Amino acid sequence: MRASKPDAPPYVARVENLETDRKGRVSVRVRWYYRPEEASCGRQPFHGAKELLLSDHYDNQSAKTIEGKCIVHPFKEYTKLEDVGAEDYYSRFEYNASTKEITPDRISVYCKCEMPYNPDDLMIQCDGCKDWFHPVCVKMTTAQIKQLSNYRCDQCSS
Repeated sequence: MRASKPDAPPYVARVENLETDRKGRVSVRVRWYYRPEEASCGRQPFHGAKELLLSDHYDNQSAKTIEGKCIVHPFKEYTKLEDVGAEDYYSRFEYNASTKEITPDRISVYCKCEMPYNPDDLMIQCDGCKDWFHPVCVKMTTAQIKQLSNYRCDQCSS
């Protein structure tokens, strides 16, 4: 949906209902998605560039504010996409706009750094323990990781 400022990214909402009034004007009832930086927690390192938080904030808008269609995938579906297009986003959290709480408040962490998974960041899986690691956390470059046919973490290789 069209942002109020011309240089701002469009707002993202889920259309819940379409209504036409007596004068023929079409309005949409929407449930807003927030970008992490718009929520109380702010954008964290594990938030991907295309991550959105489904909120409990509903609103009625003129259908004329709709700019186009996008797809907000569940997180697991998004991570399996072969080609991520400009219209693809994902959501793994819900945001309560009035209490400023995010659910779930705990998610799985990976790597030595114990960060949640960010699909924008390359990770490598250990062939031994099956844990996932960021290249920088195992003192390797992305180029080095891409050259490997298999990998064993320090713990599994000793």
